[in-house]
Amino acid sequence: MGEVLSQSEIDNLLAAFSSGELDVDNMQDGEEKQVKNYDFSRPTKFSKEHLRTLEIIFEHYGRLISTNLPAYLRKNVQVTVATSETVSFSEFTNALSNPVILGIINFSPLNGVILLDLATNLAYAMLDRMLGGMGVPLEKNRDFSEIELSIIQKVLVTMTQLLREPWKNVVDISPILSRVETNSQFAQVIAPNDMIAIVTLNVKIGEVEGFVNFCLPFFTLEDVMDRLNTKYWFASMQENHDEHYEEYIESLIRKVDIPIKAVLGKSRISVGDFMNLQVGDCIRLDSKVDSDMDIYVGNIRKFTALPGANKDSYAVRITSVIREEE
Repeated sequence: MGEVLSQSEIDNLLAAFSSGELDVDNMQDGEEKQVKNYDFSRPTKFSKEHLRTLEIIFEHYGRLISTNLPAYLRKNVQVTVATSETVSFSEFTNALSNPVILGIINFSPLNGVILLDLATNLAYAMLDRMLGGMGVPLEKNRDFSEIELSIIQKVLVTMTQLLREPWKNVVDISPILSRVETNSQFAQVIAPNDMIAIVTLNVKIGEVEGFVNFCLPFFTLEDVMDRLNTKYWFASMQENHDEHYEEYIESLIRKVDIPIKAVLGKSRISVGDFMNLQVGDCIRLDSKVDSDMDIYVGNIRKFTALPGANKDSYAVRITSVIREEE
């Protein structure tokens, strides 16, 4: 707000105008306003606030990827958000390599799709790891076989399903992987001049490092653009916070299935004896009939128990609980 003049200052100013001591033209600001050119062919549809909110969403998504992918790859996975920017769709497709792994994701209930661009070196490393290798990419890129694409598609389905939780503060989505393309020409889902937001994730699988790009068209996010700001995002987080959150998480964990095995005993025999085993042969174990047997939860020895039966099924009766310090 400009400075407010008193009545006496206003009277003196009017008197100066009347006497000619002040000229109106000389009082106008001589500095010219800076005019910025606007490219109507590339309108700015994503603000910095929108991009920042998308980065926050995909930071959460990166943490989920780092937690879930190691279960498939059995190798450490590190994910960070590298960049976010706004470009036209043609610029995005022209920068794609050949071959390419493009997952086309239906972003239901929003109208439209998004694209997931997986770097080929990461795809080859995943294939090598899932097929029993050390997770080393190929030295020279080649086309993917049908079997390789089928394996990669299962990984992309997992990555697609993990999008649901990070987006729930903006919109409750049910993303579905529609198809996987290896040629960018078959992924023309929007007009070339339409604007998109690209969020780039830096993914490191062991020693292999590459990028995963998410292409988010404005047409797809248009209905929720007003929610893509940090103020709304954090407000939604607070509204969704429940004071019984810990109890809710505990109830979910209680529903998780875990493998439990009861070990009667162990024994060592030669390969020749093992090959000659017949029905009715006996194997001598290292435990006695009346001794407690070990109960394993996963691969952790957790209980001891005595064998028995419950109706027509085998059963065990817990005799002791083995603590972590034991």
